[in-house]
Amino acid sequence: MPVYLDHHATTPVDPRVFDAMRPYFGDVFGNPGSRSHPFGWEAEEAVEHARGRVAAFMGASPHEVFFTSGATESNQLALWGRVGFPPRPGGHVVTVATEHSSVLAACRRLVAAGTRVTVLPVEPDGLLDPSRVEAAIGPDTAVVSAMWANNEIGVVQPIARIAEICRRRGVAFHTDATQAAGWIPIDVRAVAVDLVSLSGHKVHGPKGVGVLYVRGGARSTLLDPWMEGGGQEGGLRPGTPNVPGIVGMAEACAIVRERRDTDALRVAALRDALSERLLAGIPGATVNGSVARRLPNNLSISFGGIDGERLMSALTGVAVSNGAACSAAARRPSHVLEAIGVAADRAQATLRFGLGRGTCPSDIRIAADHVIRIVGLLRGG
Repeated sequence: MPVYLDHHATTPVDPRVFDAMRPYFGDVFGNPGSRSHPFGWEAEEAVEHARGRVAAFMGASPHEVFFTSGATESNQLALWGRVGFPPRPGGHVVTVATEHSSVLAACRRLVAAGTRVTVLPVEPDGLLDPSRVEAAIGPDTAVVSAMWANNEIGVVQPIARIAEICRRRGVAFHTDATQAAGWIPIDVRAVAVDLVSLSGHKVHGPKGVGVLYVRGGARSTLLDPWMEGGGQEGGLRPGTPNVPGIVGMAEACAIVRERRDTDALRVAALRDALSERLLAGIPGATVNGSVARRLPNNLSISFGGIDGERLMSALTGVAVSNGAACSAAARRPSHVLEAIGVAADRAQATLRFGLGRGTCPSDIRIAADHVIRIVGLLRGG
């Protein structure tokens, strides 16, 4: 098997997470909505215990945590729920050119429905200038959406400053913290965000479960439900809860909370070692995005003079991607790299390395040597 360095796409489930989930596939099989017998009570207790653990992870109150199928659903629930469904006339949304495709796709549908959307540019290092947010907010702005850390180039945005601007201007602020949550603290008491999206499988939890934090909970005026059903999750996300996934998500968050700082320091050192080896071994290689404000597990690096498809086909010894996994099937240039001004030929010859909790020094040596050798061969060296 190749060395796995694609942790931005997904992470392996921690064995402790799997162990926590196991009973809820068999012995504890009740529906949390079945409140007339012990089978339902036991399942409901598991969900509410998990809600409290996730709330503790992000400094929230349990009634502000809602479970979804993943960050894509959380992102779209935040935007559509904030603007209204169907969208109310005259609404306005502010977002960023480097956002996750689920946010940008939702914004395109909002535009088609009559909502005005402002898409802010970023600087060449991928950072958003908060003053652009201030200038974009108007009297009709319903929500600002800016991701905490980018899923391709790992850039960590000045979320606290953006949140302060939004709070001062009386505008709701949503952030997709999916990539950030495993590596930097997400504390809604310290940073005045109103809506936060998380995903289980990016923090060594299961796929198919996510979280939307809503300041004030279901009784706040932040969101209008855009799905109808049995009233689960405070009416914001109806449907039978994914009990095993929810339990696994909570366990994964608890493990991250326990070891995040130690993991971040260790993995950042490995990431820097990988960057140094690649830059030294491949003439003309360049790192994309801010080096100073970057997730500790991320490295996006571009190469000139080679064909991107041939590069990916030849990299049999290391599992990496050349962009976001959610966009890979589209075979379009990365909108994130376009937004920071990377030339098209270099954008298609870009590798995104996502290190993880299990990455070790030998993985870095093997991966670097493999990439250096393949790039040299493709360049005819």
